[in-house]
Amino acid sequence: MAGNAVVKKGTFTTVNMVLMALFAAVTCVLAPLAVPIGPVPVSLTNLVIYISVYVLGWKRGTITYIVYLLIGLAGLPVFSGFEGGIGKFAGPTGGYLVGFILTTVICGLFIEKWDRPGAGMIVTNILGMVLGTVAAYAFGTAWFCYSTGTGVIPALSLCVFPFMIGDLVKMVIAVIAGPVLRKQIRRTGGN
Repeated sequence: MAGNAVVKKGTFTTVNMVLMALFAAVTCVLAPLAVPIGPVPVSLTNLVIYISVYVLGWKRGTITYIVYLLIGLAGLPVFSGFEGGIGKFAGPTGGYLVGFILTTVICGLFIEKWDRPGAGMIVTNILGMVLGTVAAYAFGTAWFCYSTGTGVIPALSLCVFPFMIGDLVKMVIAVIAGPVLRKQIRRTGGN
C-alpha cells in the first residue's frame, strides 16, 4: 500500500523529512498537554501517532515517534506534564512511552495493508489501532507493575481501564481525519 501513504516508499525526500519533522513537532507540542487522572495521564500522543501513520506510513511514523522519544530523553520537556529526561523515561510510566513504538508499527501496518475506501477500511484501520494500543497497554502495564510492585489487576484499573473510551474516540477521530489530511497534503504537492 505504501502508495496510499503520502511519502513514497524507500525515499527520504525533503518533503518527507519535513512531514516527519512536523509530526515530531506536533507530538512534542501535544503530548505534554496531559490531564493527570492518576499515575498515567490522559494525553494526545496516541492520536498524533494514529494520524501520522496515515500520512507517513508505518516506517516513517515509527522513526518520527522515536525522534520524539529521543528529544524527551535528551531532557526537553515534551513528555506528559511538561517533563523530560531519563527519569520520566525510566519511571513507572516509561513503558507506555516505549510501548507506543509498538502502536506505531502495528497501527501503521494495518493502515498500509488494508487502506481501501469503504467500511472495510474503517474496521481494519480501527482494528489495527486497537491491537497497537493493546500492545502498548501490555508493555506499559508490565513495566508499571515491575517498577511499582503493583499487581496486574490494580495496574489495569489505574493505567488502562480509565483510558479505553477516550482512546476509542481518538481512533474514530484518526480514521476520519487521517485520510482527509493525507489527501490534502497530496493535493498541495506533498507526493
